Amino acid sequence: MSDLTVHPWRRHGKDRLYVNLPDGTAVAWADRATKVVTIKMQKYRDDALALLGRHLGDGLIVASAPTRTRTPAPEPIARHPKSPAPIRGTERPAPLPPLSPSEDLARNRPGASLLGMIAERGPSTAQRLRTKLLRQSSEWDNWYTGLEGERRVGRELERLSSFGWRVLHGVEKNNGGDIDHLLIGPGGVFTVNTKTHQGASVWVGDTMAKINGGQSYPYAAASKAEASYVRGVLSRYCDFAVPVESALVFVGVASLDRAATQYTVRIYREREVASLGPLAGKLTADQTEHVYTVARHRRVWLKA
Repeated sequence: MSDLTVHPWRRHGKDRLYVNLPDGTAVAWADRATKVVTIKMQKYRDDALALLGRHLGDGLIVASAPTRTRTPAPEPIARHPKSPAPIRGTERPAPLPPLSPSEDLARNRPGASLLGMIAERGPSTAQRLRTKLLRQSSEWDNWYTGLEGERRVGRELERLSSFGWRVLHGVEKNNGGDIDHLLIGPGGVFTVNTKTHQGASVWVGDTMAKINGGQSYPYAAASKAEASYVRGVLSRYCDFAVPVESALVFVGVASLDRAATQYTVRIYREREVASLGPLAGKLTADQTEHVYTVARHRRVWLKA
């Protein structure tokens, strides 16, 4: 069997398993509910079906690939309700659901969410090659740029393992969005939101960020909402308070300035995230492992 891997993906009301090559290229996917399989690369058909059969059992139905439609509009930033207080005293945390390989977020690579969307709606390999050879711009350029940014930040975060940190990528939320990276370690828990703006000048205020002095984006507000969301989810499964902070990481920018009042969100360039490594005193080694065990359960986030 080829070096194929299976990765879960859930967006826009769809619940799927993707079969990918080592470089992240999707060769097939299956809808969990209907067991309908779409084959994108016929040469891997048999291997993909065998692999999906291990996760979904018998009764797979092979369908033709869907016709591509226009690029979906960006999703609005969700507003989350106030998180519940951490569990304390003798109250027991909620039991964890079963963890199967397809539900384990530890298997996600950086950019897992973008990979799924590109595989479903993006150009074919031939189209990408033609666009590259002709040096033409594409509506998908921003998606690939974002994917590379998440991969670069993911590599930086993985290097923090020597300090006792654990990291997850593409943590799904119950509103259809996802958290780019979740860093868990002795310094607490950090939601890491990656933004790639090649060569841009970026200013970050209390809630908004400005790119090249022009359009504003609610990056800081979104990062704060992610931290609140994570804090609420983890508190249901831990019998100790879990400190959660948000970090906003910019990739490829020419300059990065922060407002003097910006102290609730940590702002970094991609190489600066290494400064999180020495942080300590928030979680013990056992607590770090417990939070990581909770966070890697896909169902924990989708039930929130």
